[in-house]
Amino acid sequence: MTTSLDYLKQTGTVVVSDSGDFESIDAYKPQDATTNPSLILAVANKSEYARLVNAAIKYGKDKGGDLEGQLDAAMNRLLIEFGKEILAIIPGRVSTELDARLSFDKEATKAKAREFIALYESVGIKRDRILVKIASTWEGIQAARELERDDGIHCNLTLCFGFTQAVACAEAGVTLISPFVGRILDWYKQTTGKDYEGDDDPGVKSVKKTFNYYKQHGYKTIVMGASFRNVGEIKALAGIDFLTISPKLLEELKSSNDKVPKKLDAAAAAKETPIPKVSFIDNEPEFRWALLQDQMAFDKLHEGIKKFADDHEALKKILRDKLSG
Repeated sequence: MTTSLDYLKQTGTVVVSDSGDFESIDAYKPQDATTNPSLILAVANKSEYARLVNAAIKYGKDKGGDLEGQLDAAMNRLLIEFGKEILAIIPGRVSTELDARLSFDKEATKAKAREFIALYESVGIKRDRILVKIASTWEGIQAARELERDDGIHCNLTLCFGFTQAVACAEAGVTLISPFVGRILDWYKQTTGKDYEGDDDPGVKSVKKTFNYYKQHGYKTIVMGASFRNVGEIKALAGIDFLTISPKLLEELKSSNDKVPKKLDAAAAAKETPIPKVSFIDNEPEFRWALLQDQMAFDKLHEGIKKFADDHEALKKILRDKLSG
């Protein structure tokens, strides 16, 4: 029997699992998978993942040096261990997120991305199966631009909330962006006190605009809707390039037989009201000013960076305790 998840895949949308829990990923047959410190933190203390944590601890200790050096090595290795296990399940790519504290440091972001790719390659995984997740700050976008151009390192620009960020990412030639549909909705609900659903959802509207803009102006950057609050948001974006979906919502789609009609495609985007072309990539002051004018995007970007950084630190604490204990 055809499920809603099957219907969604039939619209041409690539389904991506948004989880660090690779034990559950295979059930939904996604093409790709995305991770972040929050997702890995949620499963790191589960007994079934102890072998990955132990492998990371051993790697850190084998590196030698002081505790902080061992900890950094162990943390890097833990993220690669999760990515490696996920890649054994899925046919496509996995996104691995950099430390959010690097979000305002272009050179440190580039260095860490190269370090991650070297680690993946040391365990036999080629860089074309990896997307390095970088926050959509000015510095992050510039780092991604150079990584894509100079190193052939594919980047997933995350924490993308506003049109300004989306435009700059496309101009930078990044492989993929992850606009956070549900977090945009959260901001508007909190700010206005209103409820939204379907095509009226502010997050859905924002992502549709980006998709149409990219298709109208010939940008190749993939639009991957992320961070959904309900299946209604997912269905409203059926036909978009990619959608990364949590196991809970994947299960809802898999448990339903409702049809999912195609809502977006490149041909239809070309017939939509033309969106004038704008440019930010070589104009940092204009980018920062435009982002500041979008209060939602400005707020959610910085809130997201802080949350990911906090969860990164919480994950490091687990490893620190094991290393020092």
